[in-house]
Amino acid sequence: MNKKTIEDMNLEGKKVLVRCDFNVPVKDGVITSDKRITGALPTIKYLVGKNCKVILCSHMGKPHNIFDAELKLSKKEIAKIDELPEEERAAATAAALEKAKGDKKKFSLKIVADKLNEYLGGIVTFAEDTVGEDAQAKVAALEPGKIVLLENTRFTKAEEKNDPEFSKQLASLAEVFVNDAFGTAHRAHASTAGVVTYGGLPAACGYLIQKEITIMGDALEAPQRPFVAILGGAKVSDKIGVITNLIEKVDTLIVGGGMAYTFYKAKGYGVGTSLLEADKVELAKEIMEKAAAKGVNFALPVDNVCAKEFSADAEPVVYACDAIPDDMMGLDIGPESVKKFSGLIKDAKTVIWNGPMGVFEFEKFAVGTKAVAAAIAASDSVSIIGGGDSAAAVEQLGYADKMTHISTGGGASLEFLEGKTLPGIDCLDNK
Repeated sequence: MNKKTIEDMNLEGKKVLVRCDFNVPVKDGVITSDKRITGALPTIKYLVGKNCKVILCSHMGKPHNIFDAELKLSKKEIAKIDELPEEERAAATAAALEKAKGDKKKFSLKIVADKLNEYLGGIVTFAEDTVGEDAQAKVAALEPGKIVLLENTRFTKAEEKNDPEFSKQLASLAEVFVNDAFGTAHRAHASTAGVVTYGGLPAACGYLIQKEITIMGDALEAPQRPFVAILGGAKVSDKIGVITNLIEKVDTLIVGGGMAYTFYKAKGYGVGTSLLEADKVELAKEIMEKAAAKGVNFALPVDNVCAKEFSADAEPVVYACDAIPDDMMGLDIGPESVKKFSGLIKDAKTVIWNGPMGVFEFEKFAVGTKAVAAAIAASDSVSIIGGGDSAAAVEQLGYADKMTHISTGGGASLEFLEGKTLPGIDCLDNK
């Protein structure tokens, strides 16, 4: 890894802005999983131990139309109110603004500050804004070894626009930038890249990003072989870049999930009413031809669990890959496919998995995904779970501690596997 880490810089006593991923799930005012918070603690504790003045920032959710202290209604909401009788408009506007206030509270990082204080012994202060008067005052009063958490960066339009002026304001709070939010590293936002690009801060990665790019980078560049990649999910179009990149590196590429049916069609099989990207059939043919030319074992399901409708209560029936009836849709890989894929995984020395094998949210059609997770957990391979649904499945099934690495970023891990440049990492200083 050629990017500087926090251990490569002299940070003693410095003001350090840290981009974390505190986009935690909250229900009824309670954080339902604090894994992203605990994941950030090693980097935070390291900086506190160096007597840094630590300034944390993050987004949470998608709080659109809630900007700074100003609450604005969307064009859609305004149009809806304008359709009402004139005497009802004022009350409707007031009600909509009241809802926006509630939404703002729902997306506030105050709840994260409280949780951090539970882990860090009360050394975290919460700023009511991101770069405004409260943030500036609390950062100015910050003592060495103490922390300020800024309010949700997405409470301003300027964050996602990577606005130069906002980036400079955010950067002006600190002397050094540390990015430890891999899940947002594929986005060029003010708090992920702008503080370096426009704010000019020296920049390094924290322990989370260091782990992500070291483990996944090593697997892609110097894997122990056989190297098996497993790709699932709904659409070929979502994974074209990943497939193309991995064909150059793997020994076996297993394809399941909804996108398998586009490859079936490319082989001349009927797919019934299964998910199909008709405009990607020719591309699927090219991908299989490329895999064959490279000597890559391109493994598709040999049978499928099908049903007449997309429903949790639908009756599952197993059909061979070339025998799906016209009125049936494939919703999971079948038992013979489970055996085939499990065998390939058992023999592997490196495994990367991204995407479920079927409709994992329906119990009857989650068998294939569960079986793949179990096979990876039982293998002796270096196992990397590429975020998103695969990570959720592994966590849910209790296999997390059996995996070498579970990526913290869904979209970011996909783009990393594609070989794309991630702006939030590319902007960091080189060693």
